[in-house]
Amino acid sequence: MNIKKLKKMSSIAALKYITKDSILGIGTGSTVITFIKQLKKVSNFIRGVVSSSKISSFYLKKYNIKIFDSREIDNIEIYIDGTDEINDNMQMIKGGGGALTGEKILAGMSKTFVCIADFTKKVSILGKNNPVPIEIISISYSFVKKKIIELGGYPVLRKNFFTDYNNIIIDVYNLFLKDPVKIEKKINNIPGVVTVGIFSIRKADVALISHKNKIEEIKK
Repeated sequence: MNIKKLKKMSSIAALKYITKDSILGIGTGSTVITFIKQLKKVSNFIRGVVSSSKISSFYLKKYNIKIFDSREIDNIEIYIDGTDEINDNMQMIKGGGGALTGEKILAGMSKTFVCIADFTKKVSILGKNNPVPIEIISISYSFVKKKIIELGGYPVLRKNFFTDYNNIIIDVYNLFLKDPVKIEKKINNIPGVVTVGIFSIRKADVALISHKNKIEEIKK
């Protein structure tokens, strides 16, 4: 199984969703880096992009793709991002790379959210294979940790890591999400939480899932 090839397949498939003179939202992660490499081939077709993270901005600059400040943009027509896990309802866990806050903002700004992934990211229940990342203000660590344990999760501080906004991340294990919307709302309401990497309220509109010999296109 060639994961690199699968990432390229879904990245190429996403290009058809790009419209002329549009401004794209760009997520973060290894699949997105693969997409950016494909995007450079059609960069003259678009006005530019809004980036979700410093690392994505680094690659966009590397390929001379124009970056807009999100504060200058009211909405985004298409947002393209990868995922850590995605279920049959197009709900996701994201934030393994630590850019969940920027990703959630751009997803919320977008008219259409296109998720690009390989078939290994599909799960029946979110949280089965990956922890749920939560970006928090550092002073709230003990309090948030206690509240997450009360929800049945096992929180672990992501060591030596700070987000683009100088916050910390806890990765929550054993938080199987049979009702992702309910848990997303509960965690977001804990004081000190910036955002949680559950994308169930603003979920994907389109998922492009690469398999060995085909692209599975799912629309909600």
